[in-house]
Amino acid sequence: MHSRLLMVIPINFNMKPQQNKISLRELARLGICTALIFTAQVAMAALPNIEIVTLLLILYTLWFEKKALLILSAFVLLEGIFYGFHQWWFGYLYIWLLLWVVVRLLGKKERGTLFWACIGSGFGLLFGLLYAPVYYVIGGFGYAVSWWISGIPFDILHGAGNFLLILLLFSPLNRVGRRLLNL
Repeated sequence: MHSRLLMVIPINFNMKPQQNKISLRELARLGICTALIFTAQVAMAALPNIEIVTLLLILYTLWFEKKALLILSAFVLLEGIFYGFHQWWFGYLYIWLLLWVVVRLLGKKERGTLFWACIGSGFGLLFGLLYAPVYYVIGGFGYAVSWWISGIPFDILHGAGNFLLILLLFSPLNRVGRRLLNL
C-alpha cells in the first residue's frame, strides 16, 4: 500500500490531468539532469565564461518542456548554496528563466543545430546586459552601465563559447539524450 503511494509525486503546472504527476522514474531523470548541469558548471568554473549550462538548459527544455523548470529551479538553488547567495545570484533567478522561455517559444518547431548555436551565442553575448538590472537596483544607472561595459569582453567570450559548444555537442547530446529518455 505505501509503496503504491510513493510511486507518483503530484506536481501542478496547470498541465492536462494526465500530465499532472511525475513518476519516480521521471523524477529520477530530472534529478540526474540537475546533477549533470550543476556538476558540469562547477567542473568548468575555472574557464572564464565558458560553460555548458546554456546547451544543457536548451536540451532539457526541448526534452522536458515545463518540467525543465524543476531542473532549472534546483540548479539555481544549488548554485546559491554552493557559491553563496550574493548579488550575482539574483540575476540567475530570471536570466536562466528567460532562456527557458525563449526555447519554449522557439522550440515548438523543429530547429537545426546552427539555429540553437545562434540562440546560445546571442544569450551569451547579452548575458551581462541581462544582469544589468540587478546592478541598477544595487548601485544605480551608472553602476549598472559601467558593470555591463566592463564585462563586454567576457560576454563576447561567453557568446563564442556557447556557439562552439552548441555547434559541436548539440546533435550528439540530443541524439543520446532522446534515446536514453525514450523521446
